[in-house]
Amino acid sequence: MDQHTAGMPQPFRSQPMPRQTVTATEWELAAVEAARGRFELFSLWATDDAVHMALRQAETGLVDILSLPLVGGRYPSVGAQHPAAQRLERAIADLHGHHADGSPDSRAWLDHGRWGIAAPLGAAAPGPELPPYAFLPVEGESLHQVAVGPVHAGIIEPGHFRFTAQGETVVRLEERLGYTHKGVDALMRGATLARGAELAGRVSGDSTVAYAWAYAQAAEAALAADVPARGRYLRAIMAELERLANHLGDIGAICNDAAFAMMLAQCGVLREEVLRCADAAFGHRFMRDRVVPGGVTHDLDARAIGLIAALTRRLRALFPAIIGLYDNTASLLARTVGTGTLAPDLARRFAAGGHVGRASGRDFDTRRDLAYAPYDDLTFKVPARGDGDVNARIWIRIREVEQSLALIEQCLARLPEGPIFAAPALAGEAREGLGLVESFRGDVLVWLALAADGTITRCHLRDPSWFQWPLLEAVIEGNIIADFPLCNKSFNCSYSGHDL
Repeated sequence: MDQHTAGMPQPFRSQPMPRQTVTATEWELAAVEAARGRFELFSLWATDDAVHMALRQAETGLVDILSLPLVGGRYPSVGAQHPAAQRLERAIADLHGHHADGSPDSRAWLDHGRWGIAAPLGAAAPGPELPPYAFLPVEGESLHQVAVGPVHAGIIEPGHFRFTAQGETVVRLEERLGYTHKGVDALMRGATLARGAELAGRVSGDSTVAYAWAYAQAAEAALAADVPARGRYLRAIMAELERLANHLGDIGAICNDAAFAMMLAQCGVLREEVLRCADAAFGHRFMRDRVVPGGVTHDLDARAIGLIAALTRRLRALFPAIIGLYDNTASLLARTVGTGTLAPDLARRFAAGGHVGRASGRDFDTRRDLAYAPYDDLTFKVPARGDGDVNARIWIRIREVEQSLALIEQCLARLPEGPIFAAPALAGEAREGLGLVESFRGDVLVWLALAADGTITRCHLRDPSWFQWPLLEAVIEGNIIADFPLCNKSFNCSYSGHDL
């Protein structure tokens, strides 16, 4: 576990984001180097006439964007070399009609044949009727399939899971997502900066602060805009409250999937206290529409500061006993230890963010490794483990709860006086910016292109779940079907954030 240090390079935090136009040969070379581990793939998206790839260099830690002009709507497949890109390429084909040459998987991904049009961000032609989705074949003796979803028994978003099992042991899991597609990319086109902030904050409701912050960060970089110091600290307080609420809820929910409802009840009470405190302090339980380009819309008065301080004291008093209950219940540990293990090599290859990556040895946190204010002035530790099972993902959450409490306390103690918002000035020319913010799931990426009048020409939002969902398929193999709820909840990938 590494102590945070300031002074990390952050070239895209305060200036328009440069892009490098490359040839097809250079594009393919970058894909090969990503597969070899020299680069980490952070995202892949398209515009009308080009495809773009965000890569983080392993040696320097810096993020670059490569752009390849399209030839006849086609480009060399990144997924042919690097599996983490395959679903992003399929989404590009569905949304834009651009196709990756040499792709090992050309099936539709987001498009279920229900839109009425094909390639809504491209030519937008009438959509043909799609054949039934072809799940990958599995051969062997005594195999049977179990189809789960897309409609589930609880209050949960839709997703289809096709299990192939031999007895109770899972041989293959294949996911089918896209049921919550909302057309966010299309809604962003032509939107004002303010409307874009509203849309970004609604991509995945449990991460509304993180998404709004990443969007604001991209806009501020594009327009070279500054944020008042008090606004930056208020953003961090909201982000850590959001992290607390989600981690507390997940710890309880994972244990509930192992039939230990006591943990769900206890953690549910604490999660509710966090949400009620957020409502009292910021005027909204999930703090939606509170982070905007230029700062925040809601300040804290003395009473609100006192409420948040009291919350941290209460959680510090109650949380250790709840964790002791988890750690001393042998029947519960029997379900979580050794279950759903993600190999460190896979976590690195897919650049898995958040608790999924950090539980499997990928020690990466945007707040530290691509530091942004005010985290560059705060002290915290990034917990990491190497065992990679359900138990490890629970413990990463536990340690992150402790770190979030410390970060909130630091922010309250250092909260500067002054304004909370400064309206960004338009540049009078087309600009681009990149935002990267650590949500409770991992790094949220937003790439934003603005016209000269400040309206949005293109906005790409990438949830950490894009690189986590495929890994869930890997960790369930060799486990029994009854352990899937544990594995699934220990990941807690976003359906909505993925199904843009």
